[in-house]
Amino acid sequence: MNSQQPASETDSSIGDSNTPQQRRLEVKRTHARSEEEKREKSKPADETIHLQVFRYDPDVEEKTEPRFDDFHVPFKRGMTVLDALIYARDHFDSSLTFRHSCRMAVCGSDGFFINGQQRLGCQTQVTDLEEPIRVEPLAHSPVIKDLVVDMEHFYERMYEVEPYFQPDKVPDDPLEEQRQSPENREKIKQAARCIWCGCCTSSCNPADGDEQYIGPAAIVNGYRFYWDDREGKTRRDHRLDLLTQEHGVWRCQTQFSCTVVCPKDIPITEEIQEMKREAIKRDLKFW
Repeated sequence: MNSQQPASETDSSIGDSNTPQQRRLEVKRTHARSEEEKREKSKPADETIHLQVFRYDPDVEEKTEPRFDDFHVPFKRGMTVLDALIYARDHFDSSLTFRHSCRMAVCGSDGFFINGQQRLGCQTQVTDLEEPIRVEPLAHSPVIKDLVVDMEHFYERMYEVEPYFQPDKVPDDPLEEQRQSPENREKIKQAARCIWCGCCTSSCNPADGDEQYIGPAAIVNGYRFYWDDREGKTRRDHRLDLLTQEHGVWRCQTQFSCTVVCPKDIPITEEIQEMKREAIKRDLKFW
Protein backbone atom coordinates (compact mmCIF):
# COMPACT_ATOMS: atom_id res chain seq x y z
CA MET A 1 0.00 0.00 0.00
CA ASN A 2 1.41 3.35 -1.00
CA SER A 3 1.15 5.78 1.92
CA GLN A 4 2.67 8.69 0.01
CA GLN A 5 0.32 11.64 -0.31
CA PRO A 6 -0.22 13.06 -3.80
CA ALA A 7 1.45 16.38 -4.34
CA SER A 8 -0.95 19.28 -3.97
CA GLU A 9 -1.07 22.37 -6.15
CA THR A 10 0.50 24.30 -3.29
CA ASP A 11 3.39 21.84 -3.08
CA SER A 12 4.13 22.10 -6.78
CA SER A 13 4.15 25.87 -6.66
CA ILE A 14 6.94 25.84 -4.06
CA GLY A 15 9.40 24.64 -6.64
CA ASP A 16 8.23 27.09 -9.28
CA SER A 17 11.37 28.97 -10.28
CA ASN A 18 9.25 31.67 -11.93
CA THR A 19 8.02 33.23 -8.70
CA PRO A 20 9.79 36.39 -7.51
CA GLN A 21 10.79 34.69 -4.26
CA GLN A 22 12.37 31.74 -6.06
CA ARG A 23 14.24 34.04 -8.43
CA ARG A 24 15.61 36.04 -5.50
CA LEU A 25 16.68 32.85 -3.74
CA GLU A 26 18.44 31.62 -6.86
CA VAL A 27 20.34 34.91 -7.15
CA LYS A 28 21.41 34.56 -3.51
CA ARG A 29 22.54 30.97 -4.03
CA THR A 30 24.54 31.95 -7.11
CA HIS A 31 26.18 34.79 -5.19
CA ALA A 32 26.96 32.46 -2.26
CA ARG A 33 28.57 29.92 -4.59
CA SER A 34 30.66 32.65 -6.21
CA GLU A 35 31.81 33.92 -2.82
CA GLU A 36 32.66 30.40 -1.69
CA GLU A 37 34.78 29.83 -4.79
CA LYS A 38 36.65 33.06 -4.14
CA ARG A 39 37.37 32.07 -0.57
CA GLU A 40 38.61 28.66 -1.67
CA LYS A 41 41.29 30.49 -3.64
CA SER A 42 42.08 32.86 -0.78
CA LYS A 43 45.29 33.18 1.20
CA PRO A 44 46.97 30.36 3.10
CA ALA A 45 46.11 30.23 6.79
CA ASP A 46 49.64 31.15 7.85
CA GLU A 47 49.48 34.58 6.20
CA THR A 48 48.39 37.79 7.89
CA ILE A 49 46.13 40.70 7.02
CA HIS A 50 47.69 44.15 7.17
CA LEU A 51 45.33 46.67 8.77
CA GLN A 52 45.91 50.40 8.99
CA VAL A 53 43.46 51.73 11.57
CA PHE A 54 42.64 55.35 12.34
CA ARG A 55 43.39 56.26 15.95
CA TYR A 56 42.29 59.30 17.96
CA ASP A 57 41.54 59.78 21.64
CA PRO A 58 40.82 63.33 22.90
CA ASP A 59 41.14 62.19 26.55
CA VAL A 60 44.73 60.96 26.26
CA GLU A 61 47.31 63.68 25.65
CA GLU A 62 49.64 61.62 23.46
CA LYS A 63 46.70 60.42 21.32
CA THR A 64 44.98 63.72 20.56
CA GLU A 65 46.82 63.95 17.24
CA PRO A 66 45.10 61.63 14.72
CA ARG A 67 47.30 58.86 13.33
CA PHE A 68 47.15 55.37 11.82
CA ASP A 69 48.29 52.24 13.64
CA ASP A 70 49.38 49.09 11.82
CA PHE A 71 48.14 45.65 12.83
CA HIS A 72 49.09 42.32 11.25
CA VAL A 73 46.22 39.95 11.96
CA PRO A 74 46.42 36.18 11.27
CA PHE A 75 44.22 35.38 8.29
CA LYS A 76 41.32 32.95 8.62
CA ARG A 77 39.04 31.76 5.90
CA GLY A 78 35.86 33.85 5.79
CA MET A 79 37.40 36.67 7.84
CA THR A 80 35.65 40.03 7.67
CA VAL A 81 37.09 43.45 8.43
CA LEU A 82 35.14 43.42 11.70
CA ASP A 83 36.69 40.04 12.60
CA ALA A 84 40.14 41.50 11.96
CA LEU A 85 39.41 44.56 14.10
CA ILE A 86 38.13 42.41 16.96
CA TYR A 87 41.28 40.27 16.80
CA ALA A 88 43.48 43.40 16.81
CA ARG A 89 41.63 44.76 19.83
CA ASP A 90 41.64 41.48 21.77
CA HIS A 91 45.27 40.52 21.05
CA PHE A 92 47.23 43.71 20.33
CA ASP A 93 45.59 46.84 21.76
CA SER A 94 42.62 46.69 24.09
CA SER A 95 42.12 50.48 23.78
CA LEU A 96 41.13 50.16 20.10
CA THR A 97 37.52 51.40 20.01
CA PHE A 98 34.75 50.74 17.50
CA ARG A 99 31.07 49.87 17.50
CA HIS A 100 29.64 46.48 16.61
CA SER A 101 26.78 44.28 17.70
CA CYS A 102 24.95 41.65 15.65
CA ARG A 103 27.75 40.88 13.12
CA MET A 104 25.01 39.98 10.60
CA ALA A 105 24.51 43.29 8.71
CA VAL A 106 21.30 43.98 10.60
CA CYS A 107 22.14 46.37 13.45
CA GLY A 108 24.02 48.88 11.26
CA SER A 109 26.42 49.79 14.06
CA ASP A 110 29.72 48.92 12.33
CA GLY A 111 29.74 51.35 9.42
CA PHE A 112 33.33 52.35 8.57
CA PHE A 113 35.23 54.07 5.77
CA ILE A 114 37.18 51.09 4.41
CA ASN A 115 39.68 51.53 1.57
CA GLY A 116 38.02 54.75 0.48
CA GLN A 117 34.38 53.61 0.62
CA GLN A 118 31.64 53.43 3.23
CA ARG A 119 31.02 49.78 4.15
CA LEU A 120 29.82 47.56 6.98
CA GLY A 121 32.76 45.88 8.69
CA CYS A 122 30.83 42.65 9.28
CA GLN A 123 29.78 42.44 5.63
CA THR A 124 33.16 43.14 4.05
CA GLN A 125 35.46 40.18 3.36
CA VAL A 126 39.16 40.94 3.73
CA THR A 127 39.85 38.86 0.61
CA ASP A 128 37.84 41.36 -1.44
CA LEU A 129 40.16 44.24 -0.50
CA GLU A 130 43.63 45.39 -1.45
CA GLU A 131 46.18 45.60 1.33
CA PRO A 132 46.91 47.44 3.46
CA ILE A 133 43.26 47.59 4.48
CA ARG A 134 42.73 51.15 5.66
CA VAL A 135 39.90 51.54 8.18
CA GLU A 136 38.67 55.01 9.11
CA PRO A 137 35.57 56.42 10.83
CA LEU A 138 32.60 57.45 8.69
CA ALA A 139 33.10 60.83 7.05
CA HIS A 140 31.05 63.96 7.76
CA SER A 141 30.55 63.13 11.47
CA PRO A 142 32.57 64.24 14.53
CA VAL A 143 34.94 61.53 15.75
CA ILE A 144 34.49 60.60 19.42
CA LYS A 145 37.31 58.07 19.64
CA ASP A 146 39.13 55.93 17.06
CA LEU A 147 36.42 54.55 14.72
CA VAL A 148 33.45 55.77 16.79
CA VAL A 149 31.62 58.82 15.44
CA ASP A 150 28.87 60.95 16.96
CA MET A 151 25.60 59.81 15.31
CA GLU A 152 23.34 62.25 17.17
CA HIS A 153 22.89 64.63 14.23
CA PHE A 154 22.21 61.70 11.89
CA TYR A 155 19.45 60.39 14.18
CA GLU A 156 17.95 63.88 14.49
CA ARG A 157 17.64 64.04 10.71
CA MET A 158 16.12 60.57 10.62
CA TYR A 159 13.41 61.48 13.11
CA GLU A 160 12.55 64.68 11.22
CA VAL A 161 10.55 62.58 8.74
CA GLU A 162 8.59 60.90 11.56
CA PRO A 163 9.61 57.33 10.56
CA TYR A 164 6.73 55.47 12.11
CA PHE A 165 3.32 54.24 10.98
CA GLN A 166 0.56 56.88 11.24
CA PRO A 167 -2.90 55.66 10.12
CA ASP A 168 -5.90 58.02 10.20
CA LYS A 169 -7.74 55.49 12.34
CA VAL A 170 -7.07 52.13 13.97
CA PRO A 171 -9.42 49.16 14.39
CA ASP A 172 -11.59 49.11 17.50
CA ASP A 173 -10.35 45.62 18.26
CA PRO A 174 -6.66 45.85 19.28
CA LEU A 175 -6.11 42.31 17.97
CA GLU A 176 -7.42 43.09 14.48
CA GLU A 177 -4.68 43.30 11.81
CA GLN A 178 -4.05 46.40 9.75
CA ARG A 179 -3.52 44.53 6.53
CA GLN A 180 -1.21 45.46 3.70
CA SER A 181 -1.54 44.20 0.15
CA PRO A 182 1.28 42.02 -1.24
CA GLU A 183 1.71 44.49 -4.11
CA ASN A 184 2.18 47.38 -1.72
CA ARG A 185 4.65 45.42 0.38
CA GLU A 186 6.62 44.67 -2.78
CA LYS A 187 6.83 48.39 -3.54
CA ILE A 188 8.24 49.45 -0.18
CA LYS A 189 10.22 46.36 0.78
CA GLN A 190 13.58 47.70 -0.42
CA ALA A 191 13.20 50.96 1.50
CA ALA A 192 12.13 48.94 4.57
CA ARG A 193 15.56 47.25 4.57
CA CYS A 194 17.28 50.42 5.84
CA ILE A 195 19.30 49.64 8.99
CA TRP A 196 20.22 53.24 9.88
CA CYS A 197 23.95 52.58 9.46
CA GLY A 198 24.65 56.07 8.10
CA CYS A 199 26.83 54.89 5.21
CA CYS A 200 24.72 56.66 2.58
CA THR A 201 24.63 59.96 4.47
CA SER A 202 28.39 59.74 5.06
CA SER A 203 28.94 59.41 1.30
CA CYS A 204 26.62 62.33 0.46
CA ASN A 205 28.38 65.61 -0.34
CA PRO A 206 25.20 67.73 -0.07
CA ALA A 207 24.63 66.31 3.44
CA ASP A 208 28.12 67.45 4.40
CA GLY A 209 27.65 70.93 2.93
CA ASP A 210 24.17 71.53 4.34
CA GLU A 211 23.69 70.60 7.99
CA GLN A 212 19.93 71.02 7.66
CA TYR A 213 19.59 68.63 4.70
CA ILE A 214 17.74 65.61 6.03
CA GLY A 215 19.90 63.31 3.91
CA PRO A 216 19.32 60.15 1.86
CA ALA A 217 18.66 57.76 4.76
CA ALA A 218 15.89 59.95 6.15
CA ILE A 219 14.30 60.32 2.72
CA VAL A 220 14.32 56.53 2.24
CA ASN A 221 12.53 56.10 5.57
CA GLY A 222 10.02 58.78 4.66
CA TYR A 223 9.50 57.03 1.33
CA ARG A 224 8.84 53.72 3.08
CA PHE A 225 5.96 55.16 5.14
CA TYR A 226 4.63 57.54 2.47
CA TRP A 227 3.95 54.65 0.10
CA ASP A 228 2.54 52.31 2.75
CA ASP A 229 -1.14 51.94 1.79
CA ARG A 230 -2.09 51.73 5.49
CA GLU A 231 -0.84 55.27 6.09
CA GLY A 232 -3.59 57.83 6.62
CA LYS A 233 -4.17 60.32 3.79
CA THR A 234 -3.79 63.32 6.10
CA ARG A 235 -0.48 62.03 7.45
CA ARG A 236 0.62 61.07 3.93
CA ASP A 237 0.27 64.66 2.75
CA HIS A 238 2.06 65.83 5.87
CA ARG A 239 4.92 63.40 5.24
CA LEU A 240 5.30 64.64 1.67
CA ASP A 241 5.56 68.16 3.08
CA LEU A 242 8.37 66.98 5.38
CA LEU A 243 10.25 65.35 2.50
CA THR A 244 9.88 68.27 0.10
CA GLN A 245 10.70 71.14 2.43
CA GLU A 246 13.60 73.45 1.59
CA HIS A 247 16.23 71.07 2.99
CA GLY A 248 14.54 67.91 1.75
CA VAL A 249 14.64 66.01 -1.53
CA TRP A 250 15.48 69.10 -3.59
CA ARG A 251 18.97 69.21 -2.05
CA CYS A 252 19.84 65.88 -3.70
CA GLN A 253 22.30 66.36 -6.57
CA THR A 254 21.72 62.86 -8.02
CA GLN A 255 25.33 61.75 -7.52
CA PHE A 256 24.32 58.11 -6.84
CA SER A 257 27.04 57.78 -4.16
CA CYS A 258 24.40 56.82 -1.59
CA THR A 259 23.10 54.03 -3.82
CA VAL A 260 26.62 52.73 -4.50
CA VAL A 261 27.58 52.35 -0.82
CA CYS A 262 24.25 51.13 0.62
CA PRO A 263 24.94 47.72 2.23
CA LYS A 264 21.31 46.66 1.74
CA ASP A 265 21.22 47.50 -1.98
CA ILE A 266 18.41 50.04 -1.64
CA PRO A 267 17.94 52.12 -4.83
CA ILE A 268 18.17 55.31 -2.77
CA THR A 269 18.67 57.81 -5.60
CA GLU A 270 15.75 56.34 -7.55
CA GLU A 271 13.46 56.64 -4.53
CA ILE A 272 14.53 60.24 -3.92
CA GLN A 273 13.66 61.09 -7.54
CA GLU A 274 10.28 59.41 -7.14
CA MET A 275 9.47 61.65 -4.18
CA LYS A 276 10.43 64.69 -6.27
CA ARG A 277 7.98 63.56 -8.96
CA GLU A 278 5.27 63.06 -6.32
CA ALA A 279 5.76 66.62 -5.08
CA ILE A 280 5.57 68.05 -8.59
CA LYS A 281 2.42 66.07 -9.46
CA ARG A 282 0.70 67.21 -6.27
CA ASP A 283 1.50 70.86 -6.87
CA LEU A 284 0.65 70.94 -10.58
CA LYS A 285 -2.46 73.02 -11.32
CA PHE A 286 -4.27 73.17 -14.64
CA TRP A 287 -6.51 76.12 -15.40
